[in-house]
Amino acid sequence: MQKNIIITLLAILVLLNSAAIGYYIYEREVEHDEGEEYIPHFLLPSDVFCPDTFYLTGERVPLERIDIVESFKKELIVNMNLHSHTIQVIKNSPRYFHIIEPILKEEKIPNDFKYLAVIESSLNPIAVSPAGAAGIWQLMSGTAKELGLEVDKDVDERYHIEKATRAACAYLKKAYDKFGSWTSAAASYNGGMNMLTRQMDRQKEKKFYDLLMGEETGRYVYRMMALKQIMENPHLYNFHVGIKYPIEETTQIKVTKPIKDLADFAQEHGITYKTLKRFNPWLRQTSLKVGKNKTYYIAIPKDKEAYK
Repeated sequence: MQKNIIITLLAILVLLNSAAIGYYIYEREVEHDEGEEYIPHFLLPSDVFCPDTFYLTGERVPLERIDIVESFKKELIVNMNLHSHTIQVIKNSPRYFHIIEPILKEEKIPNDFKYLAVIESSLNPIAVSPAGAAGIWQLMSGTAKELGLEVDKDVDERYHIEKATRAACAYLKKAYDKFGSWTSAAASYNGGMNMLTRQMDRQKEKKFYDLLMGEETGRYVYRMMALKQIMENPHLYNFHVGIKYPIEETTQIKVTKPIKDLADFAQEHGITYKTLKRFNPWLRQTSLKVGKNKTYYIAIPKDKEAYK
C-alpha cells in the first residue's frame, strides 16, 4: 500500500514538472522585428493563437462560429506540432512560390491557392500518393489528361511544375464557375465537383462552411487556412526558420528532335544526369521521344557549378 502511494506521488511530481517546463517554453514572448506590429500572446500547450478575422482566397472565414474556429485551431495545432515537416515547407516555399505565384496571377486565380499546393504535396514536385496522384498539385492521370497534360511512360507533365500549375488553374476556374466560391472550388479539388454537388443537394446548403463533409474533405480547407496562417506568421507559432532554400534560376533548351540518351545530353550541357532529372522530373525515361511537330523545353540550371 505504502509503495503504491509513493509511486503515485512520484508520478504526480513528474507530471507537474513537465507542465512547468511546457509552460516556460510556450510562455516566452515571440520574437518580432523592430517596427513590426506585435500581437502579444502566449502559446500554452492547451491553447493556440487564432486571429479574430481571417480571409482565404479573398473570402471571409466565419470565425464567429464555434465549429469553424475550432476546426481552424485543430489544423493549426496539428501543423504546429509537425515541426520538422512544417519547417521544411517554409524553407522550400520561396523556391516553388517563385514559379507558382506569377502563374496564379496570370490565370486570375487567388494567390492563396499556392497553399493548396502546400497541403497537397508539401511542395514536393516528385510526390506520389498511394492512389497514384503525382506532382506538386497531386493530379490523377485521367484528370491531368483531361486538363491537357501529356501523361505516358516517357513524359509525365504532372511533374512539370509550370504546366501542372496551369492545369490546376484550369480546374479551379471551372469549379469556381460552377460553385461561385473559391472556398468551394478548393474543397472540390479534394473531393471532386460531383461529390460536392451531391452534398449540397442532399443537405440543401450552398456554402462550404455549412456542409457536413467526410473527414478528408472536411479538414481540407482548414489545412489551407492553417498553412497560410503559419507560413505568413511563423514567429507566432514558435517557428524561427533561418536561411530559406534559394531560388534556382534556369535556362530553357528547346528540343525538337529525339534524344537517344539523356545522360549524354546532360554531359553535353555541362551537368550530370542527376541534375537533369532534378530540374526535369517530367522526363520519365533515359531517352526522349519527340513526335513530328512536337517541341519540348528542358530546364538547365544557370549556375551549373553549384551542382558539381
